Amino acid sequence: MKDIFQRTQGKADFVECPSFVLNRKKMEAKMQNETTTKIETLIRARYPLIYIVSFEELRVEESIKSIAEARAKTKYVWTITEGLSTPDGTVLSEFKDPVKVLEYISQIDVNGIFILKDYHHYMNDPVVIRKLRDLGHSLKSTRKNAIFLSPILKIPTELEKEMSVVDFKLPNKDELKAIVKEIASNVGGDTENEIKDNDQLEKIVEAALGLTAEEAENVFAKSIVENGRLEMRTILAEKEQIIRKSGVLEYCHASEEMKEVGGLEELKRWLTKRGKAFSQQAREFGLPEPRGILLLGIPGCGKSLTAKAISSMWQLPLLKLDVGKVFSSLVGSSEENVRLAIATAESIAPSILWLDEMEKGFSGLGSSGQTDGGTTARVFGTFLTWLQEKKSPVFVVATCNNVKELPPELLRKGRFDEIFFVDLPSKSERMDILKIHLEKRKKNPENFDLEKLSEATKEFAGSELEEVVVTGLYDAFDEGEELKQKHLESAVNATVPLSKTMGEQIKGIREWAKIRARRASDSTPEEETNGKRILELGKK
Repeated sequence: MKDIFQRTQGKADFVECPSFVLNRKKMEAKMQNETTTKIETLIRARYPLIYIVSFEELRVEESIKSIAEARAKTKYVWTITEGLSTPDGTVLSEFKDPVKVLEYISQIDVNGIFILKDYHHYMNDPVVIRKLRDLGHSLKSTRKNAIFLSPILKIPTELEKEMSVVDFKLPNKDELKAIVKEIASNVGGDTENEIKDNDQLEKIVEAALGLTAEEAENVFAKSIVENGRLEMRTILAEKEQIIRKSGVLEYCHASEEMKEVGGLEELKRWLTKRGKAFSQQAREFGLPEPRGILLLGIPGCGKSLTAKAISSMWQLPLLKLDVGKVFSSLVGSSEENVRLAIATAESIAPSILWLDEMEKGFSGLGSSGQTDGGTTARVFGTFLTWLQEKKSPVFVVATCNNVKELPPELLRKGRFDEIFFVDLPSKSERMDILKIHLEKRKKNPENFDLEKLSEATKEFAGSELEEVVVTGLYDAFDEGEELKQKHLESAVNATVPLSKTMGEQIKGIREWAKIRARRASDSTPEEETNGKRILELGKK
Protein backbone atom coordinates (compact mmCIF):
# COMPACT_ATOMS: atom_id res chain seq x y z
CA MET A 1 0.00 0.00 0.00
CA LYS A 2 1.62 3.17 -1.25
CA ASP A 3 -0.45 5.65 0.68
CA ILE A 4 -0.74 7.21 4.05
CA PHE A 5 -3.78 8.98 5.32
CA GLN A 6 -4.03 12.67 5.89
CA ARG A 7 -6.87 14.45 7.68
CA THR A 8 -8.64 16.98 5.52
CA GLN A 9 -11.85 18.56 6.74
CA GLY A 10 -12.48 15.73 9.12
CA LYS A 11 -12.11 13.02 6.45
CA ALA A 12 -9.21 10.83 5.47
CA ASP A 13 -7.64 11.49 2.08
CA PHE A 14 -4.85 9.63 0.32
CA VAL A 15 -1.50 11.18 -0.61
CA GLU A 16 1.53 9.56 -2.21
CA CYS A 17 4.35 8.98 0.22
CA PRO A 18 7.43 6.95 -0.85
CA SER A 19 8.57 6.64 2.76
CA PHE A 20 5.48 4.62 3.56
CA VAL A 21 6.54 2.02 1.02
CA LEU A 22 9.77 1.54 2.95
CA ASN A 23 7.87 1.35 6.22
CA ARG A 24 5.64 -1.32 4.78
CA LYS A 25 8.59 -3.36 3.65
CA LYS A 26 10.02 -3.20 7.14
CA MET A 27 6.66 -4.24 8.52
CA GLU A 28 6.42 -7.19 6.14
CA ALA A 29 9.94 -8.26 6.97
CA LYS A 30 8.85 -8.65 10.58
CA MET A 31 5.77 -10.66 9.63
CA GLN A 32 7.53 -14.00 9.80
CA ASN A 33 5.00 -16.74 10.29
CA GLU A 34 5.35 -20.51 10.44
CA THR A 35 5.00 -20.78 6.66
CA THR A 36 8.06 -18.59 6.12
CA THR A 37 10.00 -20.79 8.51
CA LYS A 38 8.92 -23.86 6.55
CA ILE A 39 10.05 -22.32 3.25
CA GLU A 40 13.42 -21.39 4.77
CA THR A 41 13.86 -24.96 6.04
CA LEU A 42 13.22 -26.36 2.54
CA ILE A 43 15.68 -23.90 1.01
CA ARG A 44 18.37 -24.73 3.58
CA ALA A 45 17.77 -28.44 3.01
CA ARG A 46 18.38 -27.80 -0.73
CA TYR A 47 14.98 -28.86 -1.99
CA PRO A 48 15.32 -28.02 -5.69
CA LEU A 49 11.66 -27.44 -6.69
CA ILE A 50 9.26 -25.75 -4.29
CA TYR A 51 5.63 -24.94 -5.16
CA ILE A 52 4.05 -22.16 -3.06
CA VAL A 53 0.28 -21.73 -3.24
CA SER A 54 -0.86 -18.19 -2.46
CA PHE A 55 -2.77 -15.21 -3.84
CA GLU A 56 -0.36 -12.88 -2.04
CA GLU A 57 2.53 -12.43 -4.43
CA LEU A 58 3.98 -9.39 -2.72
CA ARG A 59 3.84 -10.91 0.75
CA VAL A 60 5.41 -14.19 -0.40
CA GLU A 61 8.08 -12.34 -2.36
CA GLU A 62 9.01 -10.21 0.66
CA SER A 63 9.29 -13.35 2.79
CA ILE A 64 11.54 -15.04 0.25
CA LYS A 65 13.60 -11.85 -0.06
CA SER A 66 14.21 -11.85 3.71
CA ILE A 67 15.24 -15.53 3.51
CA ALA A 68 17.58 -14.79 0.58
CA GLU A 69 19.24 -11.93 2.46
CA ALA A 70 19.67 -14.04 5.59
CA ARG A 71 21.19 -16.94 3.57
CA ALA A 72 23.32 -14.67 1.33
CA LYS A 73 21.39 -15.80 -1.75
CA THR A 74 20.50 -13.86 -4.89
CA LYS A 75 16.81 -13.52 -5.74
CA TYR A 76 15.53 -13.67 -9.34
CA VAL A 77 11.91 -13.23 -10.46
CA TRP A 78 10.37 -14.55 -13.69
CA THR A 79 7.06 -13.67 -15.35
CA ILE A 80 5.80 -14.55 -18.82
CA THR A 81 5.21 -10.86 -19.57
CA GLU A 82 8.62 -9.43 -18.65
CA GLY A 83 11.05 -12.30 -18.54
CA LEU A 84 13.70 -12.76 -15.86
CA SER A 85 14.42 -9.88 -13.44
CA THR A 86 17.88 -9.87 -11.85
CA PRO A 87 18.73 -8.42 -8.40
CA ASP A 88 20.24 -5.28 -9.91
CA GLY A 89 17.00 -4.46 -11.72
CA THR A 90 18.03 -5.72 -15.14
CA VAL A 91 15.24 -7.49 -17.04
CA LEU A 92 16.33 -10.32 -19.33
CA SER A 93 13.40 -10.27 -21.77
CA GLU A 94 14.99 -12.96 -23.96
CA PHE A 95 14.01 -15.48 -21.30
CA LYS A 96 10.24 -14.96 -21.47
CA ASP A 97 9.90 -18.43 -22.93
CA PRO A 98 9.04 -20.91 -20.10
CA VAL A 99 11.48 -23.53 -21.45
CA LYS A 100 14.41 -21.15 -22.02
CA VAL A 101 14.20 -19.81 -18.46
CA LEU A 102 14.54 -23.36 -17.10
CA GLU A 103 17.63 -23.86 -19.25
CA TYR A 104 19.09 -20.58 -17.94
CA ILE A 105 18.44 -21.58 -14.29
CA SER A 106 20.15 -24.91 -14.92
CA GLN A 107 23.25 -23.34 -16.52
CA ILE A 108 23.93 -20.22 -14.42
CA ASP A 109 26.40 -20.66 -11.57
CA VAL A 110 24.96 -18.66 -8.65
CA ASN A 111 23.81 -19.16 -5.08
CA GLY A 112 20.30 -18.08 -5.83
CA ILE A 113 16.55 -18.41 -5.51
CA PHE A 114 14.46 -18.23 -8.68
CA ILE A 115 10.78 -17.28 -8.29
CA LEU A 116 8.63 -18.25 -11.26
CA LYS A 117 5.15 -16.70 -11.13
CA ASP A 118 2.04 -18.41 -12.56
CA TYR A 119 4.14 -21.18 -14.08
CA HIS A 120 1.32 -23.72 -13.58
CA HIS A 121 -0.11 -22.66 -16.95
CA TYR A 122 2.80 -24.38 -18.72
CA MET A 123 3.06 -27.57 -16.67
CA ASN A 124 0.78 -29.50 -19.02
CA ASP A 125 3.38 -29.32 -21.79
CA PRO A 126 5.40 -32.56 -22.14
CA VAL A 127 8.57 -30.60 -22.95
CA VAL A 128 8.16 -28.43 -19.83
CA ILE A 129 7.47 -31.49 -17.67
CA ARG A 130 10.65 -33.17 -18.90
CA LYS A 131 12.69 -29.98 -18.42
CA LEU A 132 11.38 -29.59 -14.87
CA ARG A 133 12.32 -33.16 -14.01
CA ASP A 134 15.78 -32.62 -15.42
CA LEU A 135 16.06 -29.31 -13.56
CA GLY A 136 15.10 -30.96 -10.29
CA HIS A 137 17.84 -33.53 -10.70
CA SER A 138 20.51 -30.98 -11.69
CA LEU A 139 19.75 -28.52 -8.88
CA LYS A 140 20.27 -31.10 -6.14
CA SER A 141 24.03 -30.71 -6.40
CA THR A 142 23.91 -26.90 -6.48
CA ARG A 143 22.91 -24.06 -4.15
CA LYS A 144 19.98 -23.02 -6.32
CA ASN A 145 16.24 -23.33 -5.65
CA ALA A 146 13.37 -22.88 -8.08
CA ILE A 147 10.16 -21.61 -6.43
CA PHE A 148 6.89 -21.74 -8.35
CA LEU A 149 4.43 -19.16 -7.02
CA SER A 150 0.79 -19.54 -8.03
CA PRO A 151 -2.69 -18.90 -6.55
CA ILE A 152 -3.79 -22.43 -7.49
CA LEU A 153 -2.19 -25.84 -7.11
CA LYS A 154 -1.83 -27.60 -10.43
CA ILE A 155 0.91 -30.21 -10.63
CA PRO A 156 0.97 -32.97 -13.26
CA THR A 157 1.30 -36.54 -12.04
CA GLU A 158 4.88 -36.80 -13.39
CA LEU A 159 6.03 -34.00 -11.07
CA GLU A 160 4.20 -34.94 -7.88
CA LYS A 161 7.29 -36.64 -6.44
CA GLU A 162 9.65 -33.92 -7.62
CA MET A 163 8.00 -30.89 -6.00
CA SER A 164 7.43 -29.85 -2.41
CA VAL A 165 4.15 -27.99 -1.91
CA VAL A 166 3.70 -25.20 0.65
CA ASP A 167 0.39 -23.45 1.33
CA PHE A 168 1.26 -19.89 2.33
CA LYS A 169 -1.10 -19.19 5.19
CA LEU A 170 -3.21 -16.06 5.42
CA PRO A 171 -2.07 -13.42 7.91
CA ASN A 172 -2.48 -14.38 11.55
CA LYS A 173 -3.45 -12.04 14.38
CA ASP A 174 0.08 -10.75 14.96
CA GLU A 175 0.56 -9.96 11.28
CA LEU A 176 -2.78 -8.15 11.06
CA LYS A 177 -1.90 -6.17 14.19
CA ALA A 178 1.29 -5.04 12.47
CA ILE A 179 -0.74 -3.82 9.49
CA VAL A 180 -3.28 -1.99 11.67
CA LYS A 181 -0.57 -0.32 13.73
CA GLU A 182 1.35 0.77 10.64
CA ILE A 183 -1.76 2.34 9.10
CA ALA A 184 -2.84 3.94 12.38
CA SER A 185 0.59 5.48 12.95
CA ASN A 186 0.38 7.18 9.54
CA VAL A 187 -3.17 8.38 10.05
CA GLY A 188 -2.63 9.54 13.60
CA GLY A 189 -5.36 11.28 15.58
CA ASP A 190 -8.39 9.25 16.71
CA THR A 191 -7.40 6.18 14.72
CA GLU A 192 -4.04 5.87 16.47
CA ASN A 193 -5.66 6.45 19.86
CA GLU A 194 -8.38 3.86 19.28
CA ILE A 195 -5.98 0.98 18.64
CA LYS A 196 -4.18 1.72 21.91
CA ASP A 197 -7.24 0.11 23.47
CA ASN A 198 -6.19 -3.55 23.41
CA ASP A 199 -9.78 -4.81 23.45
CA GLN A 200 -10.70 -2.65 20.46
CA LEU A 201 -7.55 -3.68 18.60
CA GLU A 202 -8.34 -7.34 19.26
CA LYS A 203 -11.89 -6.94 17.88
CA ILE A 204 -10.63 -5.21 14.73
CA VAL A 205 -8.05 -7.91 14.13
CA GLU A 206 -10.53 -10.75 14.71
CA ALA A 207 -12.93 -9.11 12.26
CA ALA A 208 -10.19 -9.07 9.61
CA LEU A 209 -9.12 -12.71 10.03
CA GLY A 210 -9.45 -14.63 6.77
CA LEU A 211 -8.34 -11.72 4.58
CA THR A 212 -5.08 -11.45 2.70
CA ALA A 213 -2.67 -8.72 3.79
CA GLU A 214 -3.64 -6.59 0.80
CA GLU A 215 -7.36 -7.12 1.38
CA ALA A 216 -6.91 -6.18 5.04
CA GLU A 217 -5.08 -2.99 4.07
CA ASN A 218 -7.80 -2.09 1.58
CA VAL A 219 -10.67 -2.68 4.00
CA PHE A 220 -8.93 -0.71 6.78
CA ALA A 221 -8.39 2.13 4.31
CA LYS A 222 -12.02 2.02 3.20
CA SER A 223 -13.23 2.11 6.80
CA ILE A 224 -11.11 5.19 7.57
CA VAL A 225 -12.20 6.98 4.39
CA GLU A 226 -15.90 6.28 5.00
CA ASN A 227 -16.05 6.70 8.76
CA GLY A 228 -12.92 8.57 9.75
CA ARG A 229 -12.01 5.59 11.96
CA LEU A 230 -11.71 1.81 11.95
CA GLU A 231 -15.33 0.72 12.00
CA MET A 232 -16.20 -2.91 12.73
CA ARG A 233 -19.33 -2.92 10.56
CA THR A 234 -17.44 -1.75 7.48
CA ILE A 235 -14.72 -4.36 7.99
CA LEU A 236 -17.21 -7.22 8.44
CA ALA A 237 -19.35 -6.14 5.47
CA GLU A 238 -16.33 -5.97 3.18
CA LYS A 239 -15.02 -9.25 4.51
CA GLU A 240 -18.33 -10.91 3.71
CA GLN A 241 -18.12 -9.70 0.11
CA ILE A 242 -14.54 -10.91 -0.25
CA ILE A 243 -15.41 -14.38 1.06
CA ARG A 244 -18.39 -14.60 -1.29
CA LYS A 245 -16.16 -13.83 -4.27
CA SER A 246 -14.65 -17.26 -3.86
CA GLY A 247 -17.94 -18.71 -5.07
CA VAL A 248 -17.47 -21.63 -2.68
CA LEU A 249 -17.93 -20.18 0.80
CA GLU A 250 -20.81 -18.06 2.05
CA TYR A 251 -20.53 -15.92 5.17
CA CYS A 252 -23.80 -16.48 7.04
CA HIS A 253 -25.31 -13.99 9.46
CA ALA A 254 -27.02 -16.38 11.80
CA SER A 255 -29.85 -14.61 13.62
CA GLU A 256 -31.53 -17.85 14.69
CA GLU A 257 -31.21 -18.77 18.34
CA MET A 258 -31.30 -22.17 20.00
CA LYS A 259 -34.60 -21.30 21.70
CA GLU A 260 -36.16 -21.23 18.22
CA VAL A 261 -35.34 -24.92 17.84
CA GLY A 262 -38.15 -27.03 19.24
CA GLY A 263 -37.17 -30.24 21.05
CA LEU A 264 -33.75 -31.88 20.40
CA GLU A 265 -32.93 -31.56 24.11
CA GLU A 266 -30.18 -34.21 24.05
CA LEU A 267 -28.39 -32.41 21.23
CA LYS A 268 -28.79 -29.05 23.00
CA ARG A 269 -27.20 -30.43 26.20
CA TRP A 270 -24.30 -31.82 24.19
CA LEU A 271 -23.73 -28.49 22.44
CA THR A 272 -23.93 -26.54 25.71
CA LYS A 273 -21.08 -28.61 27.16
CA ARG A 274 -18.91 -28.33 24.05
CA GLY A 275 -19.43 -24.61 23.62
CA LYS A 276 -17.11 -23.91 26.56
CA ALA A 277 -14.30 -25.97 25.06
CA PHE A 278 -12.94 -23.19 22.79
CA SER A 279 -11.61 -21.14 25.73
CA GLN A 280 -8.04 -20.95 26.97
CA GLN A 281 -9.20 -22.37 30.29
CA ALA A 282 -10.32 -25.50 28.45
CA ARG A 283 -6.85 -25.82 26.86
CA GLU A 284 -5.20 -25.52 30.28
CA PHE A 285 -7.59 -28.15 31.63
CA GLY A 286 -6.52 -30.51 28.87
CA LEU A 287 -9.70 -30.40 26.75
CA PRO A 288 -9.35 -30.57 22.96
CA GLU A 289 -11.52 -28.38 20.76
CA PRO A 290 -14.64 -30.20 19.54
CA ARG A 291 -14.22 -31.43 15.96
CA GLY A 292 -17.77 -31.46 14.65
CA ILE A 293 -21.08 -33.29 14.35
CA LEU A 294 -23.03 -35.03 11.62
CA LEU A 295 -26.77 -34.35 11.76
CA LEU A 296 -28.69 -36.94 9.81
CA GLY A 297 -32.39 -37.49 9.61
CA ILE A 298 -35.65 -36.69 7.97
CA PRO A 299 -35.99 -33.56 5.78
CA GLY A 300 -37.63 -30.59 7.45
CA CYS A 301 -36.82 -31.57 11.04
CA GLY A 302 -34.51 -28.67 11.89
CA LYS A 303 -31.02 -29.78 10.89
CA SER A 304 -30.17 -26.58 8.99
CA LEU A 305 -31.85 -24.44 11.64
CA THR A 306 -29.73 -26.12 14.30
CA ALA A 307 -26.53 -25.40 12.36
CA LYS A 308 -27.38 -21.68 12.31
CA ALA A 309 -28.42 -21.72 15.98
CA ILE A 310 -25.04 -23.20 17.00
CA SER A 311 -23.33 -20.13 15.53
CA SER A 312 -25.49 -17.81 17.64
CA MET A 313 -25.17 -20.02 20.71
CA TRP A 314 -21.37 -20.13 20.60
CA GLN A 315 -20.91 -16.65 19.12
CA LEU A 316 -18.69 -17.98 16.34
CA PRO A 317 -18.67 -17.00 12.63
CA LEU A 318 -20.60 -19.37 10.36
CA LEU A 319 -19.24 -20.26 6.93
CA LYS A 320 -21.42 -22.32 4.60
CA LEU A 321 -19.60 -24.55 2.13
CA ASP A 322 -21.61 -25.31 -0.98
CA VAL A 323 -20.11 -28.65 -2.01
CA GLY A 324 -21.80 -28.42 -5.41
CA LYS A 325 -19.93 -25.18 -6.20
CA VAL A 326 -16.61 -26.79 -5.30
CA PHE A 327 -16.67 -28.77 -8.52
CA SER A 328 -15.52 -26.76 -11.49
CA SER A 329 -15.20 -27.49 -15.18
CA LEU A 330 -11.51 -26.57 -15.12
CA VAL A 331 -9.14 -29.44 -14.42
CA GLY A 332 -7.61 -29.09 -10.99
CA SER A 333 -9.90 -26.22 -9.95
CA SER A 334 -12.16 -28.39 -7.80
CA GLU A 335 -9.29 -29.61 -5.63
CA GLU A 336 -8.04 -26.04 -5.29
CA ASN A 337 -11.51 -24.78 -4.36
CA VAL A 338 -11.80 -27.15 -1.41
CA ARG A 339 -8.25 -26.26 -0.26
CA LEU A 340 -9.13 -22.55 -0.42
CA ALA A 341 -12.34 -23.12 1.54
CA ILE A 342 -10.47 -25.04 4.23
CA ALA A 343 -7.71 -22.41 4.42
CA THR A 344 -10.28 -19.61 4.80
CA ALA A 345 -12.18 -21.44 7.55
CA GLU A 346 -8.92 -22.09 9.42
CA SER A 347 -7.78 -18.49 9.13
CA ILE A 348 -11.02 -17.27 10.75
CA ALA A 349 -10.90 -19.95 13.46
CA PRO A 350 -12.45 -20.47 15.89
CA SER A 351 -15.29 -20.81 13.41
CA ILE A 352 -18.08 -23.11 12.24
CA LEU A 353 -17.99 -24.72 8.78
CA TRP A 354 -21.44 -25.84 7.65
CA LEU A 355 -21.94 -28.42 4.90
CA ASP A 356 -25.65 -28.68 4.08
CA GLU A 357 -26.99 -31.89 2.49
CA MET A 358 -23.51 -33.27 2.15
CA GLU A 359 -24.58 -36.50 0.47
CA LYS A 360 -25.65 -34.57 -2.65
CA GLY A 361 -22.23 -32.99 -3.04
CA PHE A 362 -20.40 -36.31 -2.89
CA SER A 363 -22.93 -38.39 -4.79
CA GLY A 364 -21.30 -40.45 -7.52
CA LEU A 365 -18.15 -40.98 -5.50
CA GLY A 366 -18.11 -44.70 -6.30
CA SER A 367 -18.07 -44.09 -10.07
CA SER A 368 -15.85 -41.02 -9.95
CA GLY A 369 -13.03 -42.71 -11.88
CA GLN A 370 -15.29 -43.37 -14.87
CA THR A 371 -17.48 -40.25 -14.83
CA ASP A 372 -15.26 -37.30 -13.89
CA GLY A 373 -11.70 -38.58 -14.02
CA GLY A 374 -11.58 -39.09 -10.26
CA THR A 375 -12.23 -35.42 -9.38
CA THR A 376 -14.99 -36.21 -6.84
CA ALA A 377 -12.80 -38.85 -5.21
CA ARG A 378 -9.84 -36.46 -4.94
CA VAL A 379 -11.94 -33.63 -3.51
CA PHE A 380 -13.52 -36.01 -1.02
CA GLY A 381 -10.08 -37.38 -0.10
CA THR A 382 -8.75 -33.87 0.54
CA PHE A 383 -11.70 -33.02 2.77
CA LEU A 384 -11.55 -36.35 4.59
CA THR A 385 -7.83 -36.00 5.35
CA TRP A 386 -8.34 -32.51 6.70
CA LEU A 387 -11.32 -33.64 8.78
CA GLN A 388 -9.20 -36.36 10.37
CA GLU A 389 -5.99 -34.38 10.92
CA LYS A 390 -7.12 -30.77 11.44
CA LYS A 391 -5.54 -28.94 14.35
CA SER A 392 -7.33 -25.61 14.05
CA PRO A 393 -10.55 -24.97 16.03
CA VAL A 394 -12.94 -25.29 13.09
CA PHE A 395 -16.17 -26.98 14.17
CA VAL A 396 -17.75 -28.84 11.25
CA VAL A 397 -21.54 -29.18 11.10
CA ALA A 398 -22.58 -31.54 8.32
CA THR A 399 -26.22 -32.27 7.57
CA CYS A 400 -27.51 -35.26 5.64
CA ASN A 401 -30.95 -36.57 4.63
CA ASN A 402 -29.95 -39.92 3.14
CA VAL A 403 -27.07 -41.42 5.09
CA LYS A 404 -26.90 -44.45 2.77
CA GLU A 405 -25.46 -42.21 0.04
CA LEU A 406 -22.52 -41.17 2.23
CA PRO A 407 -19.21 -43.03 1.91
CA PRO A 408 -18.72 -45.34 4.92
CA GLU A 409 -15.23 -43.94 5.64
CA LEU A 410 -16.82 -40.58 6.48
CA LEU A 411 -18.75 -42.13 9.36
CA ARG A 412 -15.75 -43.64 11.10
CA LYS A 413 -14.90 -42.38 14.59
CA GLY A 414 -12.41 -39.56 14.52
CA ARG A 415 -14.04 -37.67 11.65
CA PHE A 416 -16.86 -36.30 13.83
CA ASP A 417 -17.28 -36.17 17.58
CA GLU A 418 -20.81 -37.50 17.32
CA ILE A 419 -23.46 -38.56 14.81
CA PHE A 420 -26.93 -37.37 15.84
CA PHE A 421 -30.17 -38.68 14.39
CA VAL A 422 -32.91 -36.04 14.10
CA ASP A 423 -36.25 -37.85 13.95
CA LEU A 424 -39.78 -36.56 13.48
CA PRO A 425 -40.84 -34.57 16.56
CA SER A 426 -42.70 -36.25 19.40
CA LYS A 427 -46.00 -34.95 20.77
CA SER A 428 -44.40 -32.63 23.31
CA GLU A 429 -41.90 -31.39 20.72
CA ARG A 430 -44.70 -30.67 18.25
CA MET A 431 -46.38 -28.54 20.90
CA ASP A 432 -43.13 -26.64 21.43
CA ILE A 433 -42.67 -26.11 17.69
CA LEU A 434 -46.23 -24.84 17.21
CA LYS A 435 -45.76 -22.51 20.17
CA ILE A 436 -42.48 -21.16 18.73
CA HIS A 437 -44.03 -20.39 15.34
CA LEU A 438 -47.13 -18.78 16.83
CA GLU A 439 -45.04 -16.53 19.06
CA LYS A 440 -42.76 -15.74 16.13
CA ARG A 441 -45.82 -14.34 14.35
CA LYS A 442 -47.04 -12.44 17.38
CA LYS A 443 -49.87 -14.81 18.29
CA ASN A 444 -50.59 -15.93 21.84
CA PRO A 445 -50.24 -19.75 22.05
CA GLU A 446 -52.64 -19.81 25.01
CA ASN A 447 -55.48 -18.95 22.65
CA PHE A 448 -55.12 -22.32 20.91
CA ASP A 449 -55.55 -25.96 21.89
CA LEU A 450 -51.97 -27.00 21.14
CA GLU A 451 -52.42 -30.46 22.63
CA LYS A 452 -55.26 -31.22 20.23
CA LEU A 453 -53.24 -29.91 17.31
CA SER A 454 -50.25 -31.93 18.43
CA GLU A 455 -52.34 -35.11 18.51
CA ALA A 456 -53.58 -34.43 15.00
CA THR A 457 -50.13 -33.79 13.56
CA LYS A 458 -48.54 -37.16 14.27
CA GLU A 459 -45.54 -37.72 11.98
CA PHE A 460 -45.46 -34.08 10.89
CA ALA A 461 -41.99 -32.63 10.39
CA GLY A 462 -41.04 -29.29 11.94
CA SER A 463 -41.23 -27.49 8.58
CA GLU A 464 -44.74 -28.90 8.05
CA LEU A 465 -45.84 -27.62 11.44
CA GLU A 466 -44.56 -24.19 10.49
CA GLU A 467 -46.49 -24.39 7.24
CA VAL A 468 -49.65 -25.25 9.20
CA VAL A 469 -49.31 -21.95 11.09
CA VAL A 470 -48.52 -19.98 7.92
CA THR A 471 -51.42 -21.50 5.98
CA GLY A 472 -53.76 -20.78 8.89
CA LEU A 473 -52.60 -17.16 8.88
CA TYR A 474 -53.32 -16.84 5.16
CA ASP A 475 -56.82 -18.24 5.63
CA ALA A 476 -57.55 -15.98 8.59
CA PHE A 477 -56.25 -12.91 6.76
CA ASP A 478 -58.36 -13.75 3.71
CA GLU A 479 -61.45 -14.03 5.89
CA GLY A 480 -60.68 -10.75 7.60
CA GLU A 481 -60.42 -12.13 11.14
CA GLU A 482 -57.88 -13.09 13.75
CA LEU A 483 -56.16 -16.47 13.61
CA LYS A 484 -58.32 -19.10 15.32
CA GLN A 485 -58.19 -22.79 16.12
CA LYS A 486 -60.37 -23.64 13.11
CA HIS A 487 -57.85 -22.12 10.71
CA LEU A 488 -55.03 -24.28 12.08
CA GLU A 489 -57.22 -27.41 12.08
CA SER A 490 -58.19 -26.78 8.49
CA ALA A 491 -54.52 -26.38 7.54
CA VAL A 492 -53.71 -29.70 9.27
CA ASN A 493 -56.41 -31.55 7.34
CA ALA A 494 -55.16 -30.11 4.06
CA THR A 495 -51.56 -31.20 4.62
CA VAL A 496 -50.13 -34.50 3.44
CA PRO A 497 -46.91 -34.93 5.43
CA LEU A 498 -43.64 -36.20 4.02
CA SER A 499 -43.87 -39.22 6.32
CA LYS A 500 -46.77 -40.46 4.17
CA THR A 501 -45.12 -39.94 0.80
CA MET A 502 -41.68 -41.16 1.91
CA GLY A 503 -42.69 -43.76 4.47
CA GLU A 504 -40.32 -46.50 3.28
CA GLN A 505 -37.29 -44.17 3.11
CA ILE A 506 -37.95 -42.82 6.60
CA LYS A 507 -38.28 -46.35 7.95
CA GLY A 508 -34.93 -47.21 6.40
CA ILE A 509 -33.23 -44.16 7.95
CA ARG A 510 -34.64 -45.04 11.37
CA GLU A 511 -33.42 -48.62 11.12
CA TRP A 512 -29.93 -47.45 10.20
CA ALA A 513 -29.78 -44.87 12.99
CA LYS A 514 -31.03 -47.25 15.68
CA ILE A 515 -27.59 -48.78 16.27
CA ARG A 516 -25.28 -46.30 14.55
CA ALA A 517 -26.32 -42.86 15.75
CA ARG A 518 -27.27 -40.98 18.87
CA ARG A 519 -30.79 -39.62 19.18
CA ALA A 520 -31.00 -35.83 19.23
CA SER A 521 -34.24 -35.91 21.26
CA ASP A 522 -35.11 -37.32 24.65
CA SER A 523 -38.47 -38.58 23.42
CA THR A 524 -39.49 -40.65 20.40
CA PRO A 525 -42.35 -39.89 17.98
CA GLU A 526 -45.52 -41.93 18.36
CA GLU A 527 -46.41 -44.53 15.81
CA GLU A 528 -49.57 -43.94 13.82
CA THR A 529 -52.38 -46.28 14.86
CA ASN A 530 -54.31 -45.57 11.70
CA GLY A 531 -53.96 -43.48 8.62
CA LYS A 532 -56.48 -40.82 9.69
CA ARG A 533 -55.59 -37.38 10.95
CA ILE A 534 -58.97 -35.73 10.41
CA LEU A 535 -59.93 -33.29 13.12
CA GLU A 536 -63.30 -32.18 14.16
CA LEU A 537 -63.37 -28.54 13.32
CA GLY A 538 -64.24 -26.52 16.33
CA LYS A 539 -63.55 -23.34 18.11
CA LYS A 540 -61.50 -23.06 21.20
